[in-house]
Amino acid sequence: MNNKSEQLTLIPKIYCSLFGHDYQVTKKVTYHVKEYTCCHCKKQLTTNSNGKLIELTPKFKEINDILERIHSKRMMRLKRKTITSSIY
Repeated sequence: MNNKSEQLTLIPKIYCSLFGHDYQVTKKVTYHVKEYTCCHCKKQLTTNSNGKLIELTPKFKEINDILERIHSKRMMRLKRKTITSSIY
């Protein structure tokens, strides 16, 4: 039974090694930073400070979570500011 599960996890890796990864955006952290996942082998990537794709480690996952929180607070603050300025 264990051998069967090993074969099933090996198939997507072989597919990606032959045809390349098929990355899809799984999370938009900010306008420029996104998280990607390969739909076949489930490999996760993110963009670094230079805009290049790198592997999503726990360190970068934490950085992206904090960055997303800061970005959403800033967008909410800007939205409130435009609403109050349009009233006057």
